[in-house]
Amino acid sequence: MSHRSPLIALLLATTAIAGPTAAQDAAVQLDQLSVEAAAPGNLSPSPSAGGPNLSAGDGGTAATSGGGGGPSGISGYTARVATAATKTNTPLIEVPQSVSVVTREQLNDRNVQTFSDAINYVPGAISARSGFDSRFDQIFIRGFDVLTNQGIYRDGLRVIGSGFAYPKSEPYGAEALTILRGPASGLYGLGSPGGILDITSKRPVFVPFGEVQFQAGSFDRFQGNFDVGGPLAGSDGTMAYRLTGVRREAGSFIGLGTNDDQFNIAPAFTWKPSADTTFTFLSEFQITNTPATTFFYNDPGFRATNFYMGDPRFAGLDQTQYRVGYAFEHKFTPDLIFRQNFRNYGLNLSAKYVDITSINAERTVAARDNGYLRAGLVQQTLDNQIEAHLVTGPVAHTVVGGVDYARYSLTSRFGSFYGDNVAVPDLNLVTRNYGQQFIATPSLGAAARQTQDQVGIYLQDQAKFGNFILTVNGRYDQVFQDTRSSPDTAVSRQNNDAFTGRVGLGYVLAPGLVPYASYATTFTPQVGLDRNGQAFKPATGDQIEAGVKYLIPGTSIQTAFAGFEINQSSILIPDAANILFQTAGGSVRSRGFEAEATANLAPGTNLTVAYTHVDLRFVNAIASTGDSINGNRVSGIPGDTYASFLTYAFPPSSLLRGLQLGGGIRYIGSSYADDLNTVRNTAVTLYDALVAYDFAALDPRYKGFRAQVNGYNIFDRNFQTCSFGFCNRNQPATVIGSLIYRW
Repeated sequence: MSHRSPLIALLLATTAIAGPTAAQDAAVQLDQLSVEAAAPGNLSPSPSAGGPNLSAGDGGTAATSGGGGGPSGISGYTARVATAATKTNTPLIEVPQSVSVVTREQLNDRNVQTFSDAINYVPGAISARSGFDSRFDQIFIRGFDVLTNQGIYRDGLRVIGSGFAYPKSEPYGAEALTILRGPASGLYGLGSPGGILDITSKRPVFVPFGEVQFQAGSFDRFQGNFDVGGPLAGSDGTMAYRLTGVRREAGSFIGLGTNDDQFNIAPAFTWKPSADTTFTFLSEFQITNTPATTFFYNDPGFRATNFYMGDPRFAGLDQTQYRVGYAFEHKFTPDLIFRQNFRNYGLNLSAKYVDITSINAERTVAARDNGYLRAGLVQQTLDNQIEAHLVTGPVAHTVVGGVDYARYSLTSRFGSFYGDNVAVPDLNLVTRNYGQQFIATPSLGAAARQTQDQVGIYLQDQAKFGNFILTVNGRYDQVFQDTRSSPDTAVSRQNNDAFTGRVGLGYVLAPGLVPYASYATTFTPQVGLDRNGQAFKPATGDQIEAGVKYLIPGTSIQTAFAGFEINQSSILIPDAANILFQTAGGSVRSRGFEAEATANLAPGTNLTVAYTHVDLRFVNAIASTGDSINGNRVSGIPGDTYASFLTYAFPPSSLLRGLQLGGGIRYIGSSYADDLNTVRNTAVTLYDALVAYDFAALDPRYKGFRAQVNGYNIFDRNFQTCSFGFCNRNQPATVIGSLIYRW
């Protein structure tokens, strides 16, 4: 039997965009926070915020302020300033590109458990394109894959992944998320044309605080969190620490011994010897255990059955990872600042999976194969930058320039029992004898190795003259990549270089009201060789965007609207001359518009609203059958999405004081199930809910105690999501209860 299972294709998936690089039915290819000391009386700005106010204060900066910094000026769900888009502290309304911030208070209110869940209420972003998948942070922005296209950042530094090895981040360790939509290569280099997701780590503050949580919920979920920190005794106010941790033991709706277990510990330390110099040490150690497969066998006709493809006797994706790094900032003068951000990341994983390859006509027996993968990934990232403020005549400039370096090395070994090999026993579909038969572990093959080095130099000027705001940046990158499929094969070398940039112009039409337009370019190196043995040229892209942003004066209400068109060329498609090979000749186009509003109406009362229309189509592409799919929509990307989440905290004068209620609506429009556009995914509307109570309303002695219940998909909508012609199930109704104490 020569059948190649869809599971293996999906497990080893790597794609230059959200999937259009692979043809239908083919294997899919594989700010650092400006933390300021809050006054002791401002430790809990809302019922759910917790900890010190990390975004407003009078100075006491405990971490660097830009170039890897995070959002600031935060009130509830609204942030006024972010650094991800410009590497400087820039008001969101002055950035000539779409930017969204998910604040810590929003993460708390929704009790976000994964970064895929974190972006559920962000315009232009979707997750779960392949249904339920607890293994990775799968995120798509404006239709383009962010994970495999190296568009996930932490503290302004790229989080690199390759093959099957992708670091997974813990949301509890994040202070905020910043989502920049559209190309960011002009500052960051290679990456997704859809945009980037930047995670801001929790950092030390010079105010004592603490938090402990106990959570329990559906599918035998039990979890404990803690977050403590403050100044170090005897340091005379120059040193502070922070320690966060998570321990979780949980199952999943799949059952059959599938786990979602995690241990995470993240120590951080800040040394601030003077007002001009700050050094922050950031680290983390994490162990996760999830299923290596979350898929269900597909019947013909685009339908996932109830037959889980895995088996608890040979299962699990065990991943151990660590990161160690620092953020350094020194102000020579208020107008001349040097920063250096560095991180070393390491990851080791072991993945075992079983796959159903076929089912007999009587639907009583399933034939299976399996796979075993071991991989190790090490990466280093370094960013050096200078920020300067100067004036030339009537023009005020904020200039940032720098040199950065990124390197990763991936080593992997794979083995499998495949097809007619009887090493994997058949599954009895009548008795469902999962876990009751011995499944042998296949021998690992020779080690494959891949390394990539990237060096970039960039320069940006933000110029203000009158009511105009001009942002111009440019960057030159060189990327060197070596791939060796085994120790006995020759090294395949691939060198690429590219110049990318962005130009954007905004105009302050009225206080807080800024229309803008921008143009940006991007590039993404691609692994592999064509039928002539030549390396693929990088995929390149550009975007035109225009919109308007409005921060209502005197309020914490922000709105934004943007229209965009992204074109990406030289993506990998089957070679028409020999469909066993690929060629870098395809192209796709994403067009659409987005609308967003965030509001902090009162302490604990917040609103976020997001609407997106995206039309992502192949411009030049063929299927594995040789059929043209030009003009077809890319599968799995919904054309329209709407999401809104509202919380309401009863005021202190109310009889219901202490009570907070919240709810969310998520509409996911229809999409195509395959790139041939023969079948559609139906639209679905999901509902989330929040009920919380602050016990200080009963008695001041209970200050800091909070109970919270979150429900997700509360009406238990049962639906499937299909892409690339393969369908998977989604998570049913889920409830998590939390007991929280903050001081």
